[in-house]
Amino acid sequence: MTEQPDFAPSDSPASTRAISLQLPSPEATTELAEQIAKQLQPGDCLLLDGPIGAGKTHFARSLIQSLMHPPEDVPSPTFTLVQCYDVAEAELWHADLYRLSSLEEIEELGLTEAFDEAICLIEWPDRLAELTPPHALHLALSLDPAMGHEDQRQLTLSWSDAKWQGRLASLVGMPPIPKTSETLDDKS
Repeated sequence: MTEQPDFAPSDSPASTRAISLQLPSPEATTELAEQIAKQLQPGDCLLLDGPIGAGKTHFARSLIQSLMHPPEDVPSPTFTLVQCYDVAEAELWHADLYRLSSLEEIEELGLTEAFDEAICLIEWPDRLAELTPPHALHLALSLDPAMGHEDQRQLTLSWSDAKWQGRLASLVGMPPIPKTSETLDDKS
């Protein structure tokens, strides 16, 4: 993982923070997923966004397997919609919302309750619309042909809940959030 934090201002609310990382290989993606997994607690939600083939399922699989003892096979929930795992930290829900077309379908899955009690990894989070948890960590993966290798990815992490600043600080070499909750937009 190339640890070159790049704080990126956004058009989001003033409390949104973001950082971009280059992941030069699938192994770097796995390593970052494992490090983030160590920080997760019940009620945490990770929203995995990006086009097909960007590495969302690879990231989720790596994160889930790092929390399993011993690691097991982690199938994609593309057709089952949700896969649940019992890990030491909490129940973990891995959802793929690609095939869903309405908010009622999401509520029927029980995701809104899981957001409060489980660790949730959500692929295709745009389907959540107004059900998106405000405390979620957004992970946007993208392929970047300019990086010169098909296995390289660009990852942008963004959040508005201050808990993520402290948890991510040690992973990507950024300073902890000040007590005044200074944000990117405050600096512009």
